[in-house]
Amino acid sequence: MKTFKLATALAASVALPSIGLATELEVTHWWTSGGEAAAVAELAKAFDAAGDKWIDGAIAGGGGTARPIMISRITGGDPMGATQFNHGQQALELVEAGLMLDLTDVAEANNWKDIVYPPSLLDSCTVDGRIYCAPVNIHSPEWLWLSNKAYADAGIPVPTNWNEFVASAPALEAAGKIPLALGNQPWQSNLAFGAMTVAVAGLDVWKQVNVEKNMDVAAGAEMAAVFQAAADARKFAAKSTVQDWNQATNLVITGQAGGQIMGDWAQGEFQVAGQVAGTDYTCLPGLGLNAYLSTGGDAFYFPKLQDADKEAAQKRLAALMVSPEVQVAFNLKKGSLPIRGDIDLAAANDCMKKGLEILASGNLVPSGDQVWSPDVQKQNEDLMVEFWKSDMEPSAAHAQWVENLKSGL
Repeated sequence: MKTFKLATALAASVALPSIGLATELEVTHWWTSGGEAAAVAELAKAFDAAGDKWIDGAIAGGGGTARPIMISRITGGDPMGATQFNHGQQALELVEAGLMLDLTDVAEANNWKDIVYPPSLLDSCTVDGRIYCAPVNIHSPEWLWLSNKAYADAGIPVPTNWNEFVASAPALEAAGKIPLALGNQPWQSNLAFGAMTVAVAGLDVWKQVNVEKNMDVAAGAEMAAVFQAAADARKFAAKSTVQDWNQATNLVITGQAGGQIMGDWAQGEFQVAGQVAGTDYTCLPGLGLNAYLSTGGDAFYFPKLQDADKEAAQKRLAALMVSPEVQVAFNLKKGSLPIRGDIDLAAANDCMKKGLEILASGNLVPSGDQVWSPDVQKQNEDLMVEFWKSDMEPSAAHAQWVENLKSGL
């Protein structure tokens, strides 16, 4: 396994195709919260500074809203210059249809196979031996974010793991707090369930179900315990009425809620609010039970364009996104981990350092997007919406979840 190391200095250069006159590229993405906007601004700033022009195409509403719009434009003959997708299978059909630019020459010129870590990120960009996307970060959803203020108001210690969080819920409610902040979008409840799977059932069970596709384990007692944990969480989130994930994060930031299960991108919101990790808020990777992270995240794909100048600009942008300088600037603002291990992240906060330690340890699993098709993911999102917004029995949800997985075999 390649060793993940933090270098003491940035790499000196990156191989970029030669730049002529500035070229405009529209870049679509779903990064619209305060922390996300600050991060994407770093990408735009770097592209503009290099001599081209970033035309921002932000789409509000999250990936579930944005992806169908992006795909419709590409398949409908109105492609953008670059577009965000998550690592995994979301763009596979577009690649197979011949609609995405082959970036293999850029990847080879910049030694992506030697610097991108873990290798599964680049594997997710590879179809039939050719590379079609530029990974930009590692985002992991298995984090519990806790408000130190909420716990101080309740007069109890800040939990160190999910079990202690569950035990703290009555005291939080007695102090007028919402124990668990959760936005009313399908992917958020699905994310919370996935985080509980790694935390409660453990890594071995997760791998047996999601990598080995063992449906007997999926239907077994360990996963039944996860559904019971989700039922507990459902009660804790009953008074959380916000819609967007960053609104839920704000409930934690302001001390109105005790905690939130959310990906490490929540760090960007804490930073914009001026809060300090370890002082104002506490972060527990793996919900404090299992120090494992999934290596999902974001990558940029570049639709084929009938314009040689724009294609050259696309390749310049792809190379720039993986360059050490941009990796530092972008990921420090985004709250995510870098996709290369040879860069200086001395400025990382306590939470990012926890993530880097786990990344260095190799305690990693692929993201759901990397192991299940979009159809299975959507079925499970729909199930989680029904489960979290009703009194559906854990056993009934568990049985339906297993059937959803079986449909993807």
